[in-house]
Amino acid sequence: MHSHKDNLQVLFEDNHIIIVNKRAGDIVQGDKTGDKPLSDVVKEYIKEKYNKPGNVYLGTVHRLDRPTTGIVIFARTSKALERLNKMLREKTIKKTYWAVVKNQPKKAADTLIHFLKKNPKNNKSTSFIKETDGSKKAILHYKTLKKLDNYYLLEIDLETGRHHQIRVQLSSIGSTIKGDLKYGAKRSNKDGSIHLHARKIEFVHPISKENIFIKAPTPKEAIWSAC
Repeated sequence: MHSHKDNLQVLFEDNHIIIVNKRAGDIVQGDKTGDKPLSDVVKEYIKEKYNKPGNVYLGTVHRLDRPTTGIVIFARTSKALERLNKMLREKTIKKTYWAVVKNQPKKAADTLIHFLKKNPKNNKSTSFIKETDGSKKAILHYKTLKKLDNYYLLEIDLETGRHHQIRVQLSSIGSTIKGDLKYGAKRSNKDGSIHLHARKIEFVHPISKENIFIKAPTPKEAIWSAC
């Protein structure tokens, strides 16, 4: 894959955290594919930049699906990791996503509540209207930001962080994300991406307590540029 530190887009860094703009195809953490994960690329970047001997500490705070782009936070200290994990559990990290969909949702803005069940075999989630055995409640809020020529740009605020949540919830209201074959798109995107981008993140720095607000530029691509 093309995960190389020279292409790494760092959006924020200090002694405790580093925030990068993930590209489509990058995996956040190592998996069975054996492809080089973003976490390794970030470690190399830190090692080189700060001339660090030995192993570099890097904690993965959260993940983004492989075809998704945008903001990923890593922790550079175990203290930061511990606190960021707690903040995630307590939902004090505000994440905003952009999604490009083919079909306009019936309502310009809405809150979607589903119960999602993950199938590890095909790495896919199914949504239900009512609670079912082994399902987890998923809540998101969306609003339509812009009408493009053939698509719609939605902004999404996540209240829960379930497996493939935005992808499956939008698909279940008939607004599948562009390029997302797994959840019903007719065609894939050439680069294997889907048009889902972790656009903004807002939180109180776990150590310095300052307000952090980060925006990730969208991929350099025609439809994203139109957004």
